[in-house]
Amino acid sequence: MSSGSSLIFHIPSSCRLPLSPPSPRIPFLRTRFISLKAMASEDGKDHRLARISSSIRVIPDFPKPGIMFQDITTLLLDHKAFRDTIDIFVERYREKNISVVAGIEARGFIFGPPIALAIGAKFVPMRKPKKLPGEVISEEYALEYGTDKMEMHVGAVQPGDRALVIDDLIATGGTLCAAVRLLERVGADVVECACVIELPELKGREKLGHRPVFVLVKG
Repeated sequence: MSSGSSLIFHIPSSCRLPLSPPSPRIPFLRTRFISLKAMASEDGKDHRLARISSSIRVIPDFPKPGIMFQDITTLLLDHKAFRDTIDIFVERYREKNISVVAGIEARGFIFGPPIALAIGAKFVPMRKPKKLPGEVISEEYALEYGTDKMEMHVGAVQPGDRALVIDDLIATGGTLCAAVRLLERVGADVVECACVIELPELKGREKLGHRPVFVLVKG
C-alpha cells in the first residue's frame, strides 16, 4: 500500500444503526422570557403580590395603643417589591387615558409620581392645610375626633381630566373621599382610587360609594 492511498472500510448493512430524526427545537428563549403577568395567569394570581405583602412591616401600638401600623418603609427597602408595586399599577392604568394622578399626602407622594411618569400623566399633590403656596381649594373631612382638610392648587386639574387617586392605604376612607370630592368639584372624572394596602374591617370602601377602589394587599 502506497503512502498516498487511504483506507476504506465497508460496513455491512445489517450492522448499520438507523439514523434518528432530528429532535424538535426546544423553545428555550421563548420559555425563559415568559412575563410575570403570564405566569400569574396560570393560577389566577399575580405572584408579585406575595413579595409585596411580605415586605410590609406591621408595628403594633403605633402611633397609639391598639393600632397596628402598616409600615411601607420596609417595602421601599426592597427594590424588587417596590418595582413590582409600581409595575402593577402602571399595567392597570396605562391604557385608561389617565391625565391626572392625584397623590394624597404624604405616602401618596411616593407611589404617585413614578406611576404618573410611566403612564404619561401629570402629578397633582393633595396636601394638608397651609402646605401649598398658591391659591387652593379645600375639602373638609371627618376624623375620629374633629375634622381636617385636604387642599389642592387651583388650576392644577381641568374639567374633563381623567383622574386616578393614589395613596398607600385605605382605612376609614376619609382622606380618599376628600380627594375625590375636590377633583369632582373642578369637573374631573375620577376613574379609580388605588392603594397598596386596605384595612377591610374599617369599611373605607363604603364611604366611597360607587367609586371603584383597587388595592394590592389587605392588612
